[in-house]
Amino acid sequence: MIPQSPEMQKEILQIELDSVERNLDALQSRGKEVTRGMLAGVIKRKENLEVKLKTLQHDIENRKDDVVDFKMMGIDHLFVDESHQFKNLMFNTRHTRVAGLGNVDGSLKAMNLLFAIRTIQERINADMGATFLSGTTISNSLTELYLLFKYLRPRAMEKQGIHSFDAWAAIYARKTTDYEFSVANNIVAKERFRYFIKVPELAQFYSEITDYRTAKDIGIDRPNKNEILYNIPPTPDQSAFIQKLMDFAKTGNAELLGRPPLSQSEEKAKMLIATDYARKMSLDMRMVNGKYEDHPDSKASHCAATIAKYYNQYNAQKGTQFVFSDLGTYKPNEWNVYSEIRRKLVEDHGIPAHEVRFIQEAKNDKQRKELIKGMNEGKIRVLFGSTSMLGTGVNAQKRAVAVHHLDTPWRPSDLAQRDGRAVRKGNEIAKFFADNKVDVIIYAVEKSLDSYKFNLLYNKQLFIDQLKNNNLGKRTIDEGSMDEKSGMNFSEYVAILSGNTDLLDKAKLEKQIAGLESEKQAFNRSKFSAKYKLQDFTELLESAQSRFNRMTTDWGNLKQRIQKRSDGTIANPVLLDGLPLNADIKQIGAKLNQLADKARTGGQYEEIGTLYGFTLLVKTEMSEKEGVDIRVNRFLVQGEGNIKYTYNNGLIAKDEKLAATNFLNALEKLPGYIQQEQKKIAEIQKDLPVLQEVVNGTWSKESRLGELKTELAAVERKIQLSITPDPKEEPAEQTEKQKETSNISESIVRTKGIHLPRGVL
Repeated sequence: MIPQSPEMQKEILQIELDSVERNLDALQSRGKEVTRGMLAGVIKRKENLEVKLKTLQHDIENRKDDVVDFKMMGIDHLFVDESHQFKNLMFNTRHTRVAGLGNVDGSLKAMNLLFAIRTIQERINADMGATFLSGTTISNSLTELYLLFKYLRPRAMEKQGIHSFDAWAAIYARKTTDYEFSVANNIVAKERFRYFIKVPELAQFYSEITDYRTAKDIGIDRPNKNEILYNIPPTPDQSAFIQKLMDFAKTGNAELLGRPPLSQSEEKAKMLIATDYARKMSLDMRMVNGKYEDHPDSKASHCAATIAKYYNQYNAQKGTQFVFSDLGTYKPNEWNVYSEIRRKLVEDHGIPAHEVRFIQEAKNDKQRKELIKGMNEGKIRVLFGSTSMLGTGVNAQKRAVAVHHLDTPWRPSDLAQRDGRAVRKGNEIAKFFADNKVDVIIYAVEKSLDSYKFNLLYNKQLFIDQLKNNNLGKRTIDEGSMDEKSGMNFSEYVAILSGNTDLLDKAKLEKQIAGLESEKQAFNRSKFSAKYKLQDFTELLESAQSRFNRMTTDWGNLKQRIQKRSDGTIANPVLLDGLPLNADIKQIGAKLNQLADKARTGGQYEEIGTLYGFTLLVKTEMSEKEGVDIRVNRFLVQGEGNIKYTYNNGLIAKDEKLAATNFLNALEKLPGYIQQEQKKIAEIQKDLPVLQEVVNGTWSKESRLGELKTELAAVERKIQLSITPDPKEEPAEQTEKQKETSNISESIVRTKGIHLPRGVL
């Protein structure tokens, strides 16, 4: 509602235009590789930006004095709650054919926020002035990470020479070709930024501006999530329709789907139509066409039976359940999947109709609160809803025992929001009656689009989790690898769901290879550290042995030279420079105290006398305390072995008698020192053979790892041969893709198992 400064808008749009022009130059210089469509897209963006800049220039020249804009208001900080709602910011890229980069044009509200933040940053001349708050800073596209830096760290990016998304991707990402399921369930090659390189630097850059806390970090008492993949075989109708869908995707013949021929605009959206049909088909054939009939193997039938099982199991505790779907939602007086499942629950499983409700029934906030209250009291036992209506702000977790996903949302964050209705603090039934866990059931029809969506979520979620947890240990993150710490194992699900054993084998082999690579890295790390430890311990042994020998010599000399008085006590014949040979204890003590006050050795050792053939030394040390220089004189006694011994940390007592015996007391500590060195030598000698064994050892599973990598390469070649080229692609592009996919297994081998010593880049 507050207009932005036209000058700031012009400055930012000019930067965007410069970036588009650089991209255009780069594309034109590539010649044949660039399609007309790619060039046309960039030229159109350039023209749009030029028009916007002309309009702004006109506004600046004709501005009236009475217009107050954001810059004039002097606002110095913005708190942006739920900041992920502003993630759709404009950016430029030459990677127009790469999957999952999001919308390059962005939204107006995101652009408006950028103008406001830049206004503050320009005024204070720092990357400050905005606080973003969000449970899902990165919820879907990995471009969001770059855009977060674009909002909050423009100067830091400028220092790194990052002026555009492509410059950021060139530093932190590697483009590869991966395999996905197409809408029609064929396996296709798809480009994406799969490998994230320089991960420690990227995670460090991210953590500089991010304070991240999980529920576990804070110690929130909430149930664990037990994910269950519920695999459903396709019904005969679905199997036949999948075939029609594949044919439609190839030919564009809409009559195969029972609809009129595609119009010109529909022809352009053919794959969108195919996607929509595939999603509906997976959920229930009656969503495709009313002529189809119910089937005991439909998702609705399986879901109703599972809901009834939990209903009965937790009947005594009045356990409640959430059912989610963003398709086929409740509408009164017309057929929908929600109502169909309720009908089955009532007619086939004997559950009272008033205990099964839909969030869409609540027309206002009061009715919504009533539904939530009914769930918490156990009067309502099953609540249906979509992600947007039931996914956030619903605190109905008190009795929740299960969450059912009839479909898979597009974003990992949406899945987390859904699960969060039950996996939430205050779930009493789960805590006391269900082993503190909530079952999350994901329904997936084999050979349907479900597998495609799982694949998408897997690729996104893994990187997001690894980045948030600041995995600084790895230099490369492969979004295609598997990690038990990163939540759902989407890739394995995809392989199971697809019915294609090649992909299942690929998933299993990659998992085994990742495990062995990890084991090999650990072995190499221990071998590497053992090598340096062995060097250190060998040096420690030599120095300990040397000290032991020299101390033993000093102790031997002292025992030979020591004199005893007639009463059996040890004599203390200290000879100090400047004192007569027969000086008494009082004179010796006084002289030492005089030296303690007056000596100035400038940090050097100065000889002051002898005792039993040992040299007596003084050294002046300087230190500073609270800005005041403090001078301390320390006294030491040194034998032939060049080791200096002290008593009372080298400080001389004021009492003359104690002062005079300082050096003798220091020498009497020699047996204790010798014993310490002996102990040290024995400990090192015990560890040396163990370290030697580790250094000389070899990893026993190297041949097994080689076999697995060979198997993986063979499976990937088999998959590659089954890939159907896109008929719209030009032959040159197809050849280029084949070159890339043939190098895939090689790049997997190259990027895993790399270990560098600390400090080596």
